[in-house]
Amino acid sequence: MPEIHQLVTAGNFDLQGPPEHENNVWLIGDEDEVLVIDPAHDPQAVADAVAGRRVVAVVLTHGHWDHVRAVREFAALVGDPAVYLSPEDRFLWVDSHGDAPFEPLLEGKVFTVAGTTLEVTGTPGHTPGSMSLYCSDLHAVFTGDTLFQGGPGATRWDYSSFERIIASIQSQLFTLPDDTVVHTGHGPSTSIGEESPHLQEWVDRGW
Repeated sequence: MPEIHQLVTAGNFDLQGPPEHENNVWLIGDEDEVLVIDPAHDPQAVADAVAGRRVVAVVLTHGHWDHVRAVREFAALVGDPAVYLSPEDRFLWVDSHGDAPFEPLLEGKVFTVAGTTLEVTGTPGHTPGSMSLYCSDLHAVFTGDTLFQGGPGATRWDYSSFERIIASIQSQLFTLPDDTVVHTGHGPSTSIGEESPHLQEWVDRGW
């Protein structure tokens, strides 16, 4: 059975951002191969965590700078695996990487790594192309910045939508089993069972 490894990286290339912008990088795999989700900030640190294993794919949950800016440098360190991002977030990718190509991350795509599978589900709202990955074998979902401990991700940009992120959480995430562990883009992990009772509270507060 593959294992889930969390690496926390930090950096700040955005003068309007916090002094140390910490991101969770997730690696799912075994001693031979690994899938990497959101290799943020520190390409060498993520490559060191890969530790020579074959990277079957690099998946970006959405296009925000802190999640994508380091990805091409990271990929070059580990044999240039395919990098996946929703085409809906291409406009954000361009800010960091111009016309550099990536593979389209689409609803329903299935990744296979170390004998298990992760299925892509669309969870827009934080960005138009935000995606989550669900692994039933590991009782885990990787939500990027869609769902955190305590509520949904930010929707303060003109391309974001609070109504849309709530709909995504309700229809795509809160339909998963309660014991599903929610591995987030920042901060601590949580679970579907811990968060789902609070949906109406989030709707009422409006964020």
